[in-house]
Amino acid sequence: MSTIRVGIRCDAGPRRGVGHLVRCLALAEEFQARGAHVTMFGTVERLDWAVAELAARDIPLHTGPDTPADLVEAAHRHDLHVMVLDSYELDPAGAGALRAAGVCTLAVVDGDSRGQDADLYLDQNYGARHPRLPGRLLAGSAYALLRDSVRTARPPTPPPATTVGRPRVLAFFGGTDAVGAAPVLTRVLVATGHPIDLTVVVGRPETEAELDEITPGRGQTIRPVPPTGALPSLITEADLVVSAAGTSTWELCCLGAPAALVCVVDNQRESYHQVVRHGLAAGLGELPELTATGIAGRAARATAARTLNGLLSSPQRRAALAARAWSAVDGRGRARVVDAVLAAVPTTTPTD
Repeated sequence: MSTIRVGIRCDAGPRRGVGHLVRCLALAEEFQARGAHVTMFGTVERLDWAVAELAARDIPLHTGPDTPADLVEAAHRHDLHVMVLDSYELDPAGAGALRAAGVCTLAVVDGDSRGQDADLYLDQNYGARHPRLPGRLLAGSAYALLRDSVRTARPPTPPPATTVGRPRVLAFFGGTDAVGAAPVLTRVLVATGHPIDLTVVVGRPETEAELDEITPGRGQTIRPVPPTGALPSLITEADLVVSAAGTSTWELCCLGAPAALVCVVDNQRESYHQVVRHGLAAGLGELPELTATGIAGRAARATAARTLNGLLSSPQRRAALAARAWSAVDGRGRARVVDAVLAAVPTTTPTD
């Protein structure tokens, strides 16, 4: 067979977030390392850094396709052997249409396969199970998709317990913080009363405006920074990371970061509870609970603040989380995924 040609269909933007794109970039890096040609399809809205990430990897970006027929047409036009679908919005019939057209299809899912008929399914969430899928399932954190920048920053051992007077805290909630979690969790961190040096990744101007209205307490500083490609370095330098329970969970685990997570959208719920239950991260609850008014909201925020204060006060607790997280994700998940995909590609396809 000639050079394997891979298409990846996903979207990213201020409201959609960037989790799909980030994990697809990791997969693209692995395919390229195997000598494959990769083309990205979809929409990347108002995210200059994401466009730069694609350009740095020499990955062309084409808008669409959206319908099953258009997916098949694009696959044939670009002579694709493989198509990766990572979207909650595409017509689920697209996977079956590609498969029927002889294109090996990988559907990346999070709990719900949406009825897609793919050759392979990838659900990298901890403890993922899909007992009745028509194709092969790659399930669990052993298949976590991590970019080169994360894998190369992975420490050889998890960080030891280290006592610090003013812990360095990093807070980020996806590439764009589409749900506005940063101001909510910043207020909770301030409410701990514990001295902290807090860095908050700010994806949107309105978020920074809200942060400007928060007054830190004694011994506390708040420093907003824009989305950055240096995030792995910020993670490894932090004594505690506060984040959403999405794609970045596996980056935090791989890097051995002591983390406290918040569930910000419904499709994170099952993975969030699994990760917290197995002690890979501390749980701060769900964002709607933390933003609720009245007694229930105050109680949820107070509980989250107590959890954070306990972590900020105890290097041993932070180290224990870091060790379990580091052991759960080894950084080789994307290689396992690409091995499975290449094994599923026929030696002769209609697009050859």
